[in-house]
Amino acid sequence: MITSGFMYIASLTLFAGIVASLEMRYKDTAFFKYVPTPVVLYIGCMIFATFDLWAGNDEIRTAYRTVRGHIIPAMIFVMLLRCDIKKILRLGPRMLLGFFCATFTIMAGFGVMFHFMKGGFAPEAWKTFGALAGSWIGGTANMVAIQGALGIDDSAMGYTLLIDNVNYSIWVILLLATVPLAHAFNRWTRSDTHLIDELGTQLAANQERARTNIEAADIALLFGLGFMASAVASASAAILSPKLIEAFGKSDFLSVSTLSVVIATILGIVCAMTPLGRVPGSPQVSMSLLYLMICLIASRASFKELTDAPYYLMAGFFILAVHAVLMAVLAKIFRLDLFTCATASLANIGAVASAPLVAAAYKETLVPIGVLMALMGYVFGTFGGLAVAKMLALIAGV
Repeated sequence: MITSGFMYIASLTLFAGIVASLEMRYKDTAFFKYVPTPVVLYIGCMIFATFDLWAGNDEIRTAYRTVRGHIIPAMIFVMLLRCDIKKILRLGPRMLLGFFCATFTIMAGFGVMFHFMKGGFAPEAWKTFGALAGSWIGGTANMVAIQGALGIDDSAMGYTLLIDNVNYSIWVILLLATVPLAHAFNRWTRSDTHLIDELGTQLAANQERARTNIEAADIALLFGLGFMASAVASASAAILSPKLIEAFGKSDFLSVSTLSVVIATILGIVCAMTPLGRVPGSPQVSMSLLYLMICLIASRASFKELTDAPYYLMAGFFILAVHAVLMAVLAKIFRLDLFTCATASLANIGAVASAPLVAAAYKETLVPIGVLMALMGYVFGTFGGLAVAKMLALIAGV
C-alpha cells in the first residue's frame, strides 16, 4: 500500500503516461478505437482504489488537494489558448446558431430530466449533474473544473463519469448512423449546404499554413504560463470571494475555487487572442494535465459505491432524448442541415476528441469545422455547467 503523498502522485502520473503511450502506439487497434484513454484511466484508477492500492492518510489527502487545486485552473488556461474567438466567429451565423441550439437543448434536457427524476437522486445530485453538463457542453476538462469549483466529492463523481462514458458512446454511434439520412433531413428542414463546403475548404487551408512542430521551449513556456495563470487566478479569487459573498450572500458559486476557474477561463480566452495563442503544443500540455486530473479523481472513487447505475444511465438517455427532439424542432425552424446539427451536438457532448468524427463522416474537408465548434464548447462549458447547476439547485429547492 502506498502511504507517501509524493509516491501517490508519481504513481498516478506514471499510469497516465503508460496508458497514453499505449494509445499512441496502438491507436489503430479496435480497443483504443472504441475505448478512449480517459475511460481506461478512470476505470484503471477506480480498480486501484477499490483494492486500496494507496492509503487514505493525511499526507495523501494533502497531496491530492494541493495538486488538484493548482492543476485545474492551469489546465483550463492552457486548453483555452487554442480557442481564438476571431477564428471561431468565422464559422458564420448558421454554424454558431447550430452550436448554441445544441447547447440550449442540452441544458434544457438536464432541467426536464431533473424535474421528473430528482426523487431518485442523492441530495447533492444537482452538483454532479452540473459537472456532467460542463462535460456535455464543453469537455472532460470543464467537468473537472466544475467539480473543483463546486467542491464535489470524488466518490460522488462515479455515476457522473459512468453517464459521461456509456451514454456518450451510444450517442456517437447514433449520430454516425444518421449520416445516410442527411439528404432526407435537409429536404425536411429546407436547408442550404453550399456555404459549409466552402468554409471547410478555407479552414483546412488555414490550418495547413500554421506551425505544427513543437519545441521543448514551447512545452516549457506553456507549463509556465499555465501554472502562473493558476497562481494569479487563485490569488485573485481569494481577494474577490469574501467581497462578493459579503455583497451577495454565501453561495457555492462565489467560492474561491469557483472564482479561480472562472478567472482562469477568462485569462485563457483573452490570451488566445494574443501571440500566445499561436504557441504550438497547447493541446498536448492541456491533455497531459487532464489525464493526471482524471487519475486523481478516479483515485478517490470505488466500484463498491456504484449501486444505482441503471437509474443514472436512464437519466442520461432522458437528457439526450430531450436534446434530440428539441434540436430537430429548432432545425426545422431555423432551416439547419443535419451536418450542422450532428456536429454541434457532438461538439458539445463529445468535445474535440469526437466532433471531427461526425464532420469527417460527411466530408474530410469539414473536419476543421468540427474542431472549431468543439473548441467553442471549451469556452462555454464551464459557464454553462455552472448555470445548469444553479438551475438544478433551484429545481431541488436548495
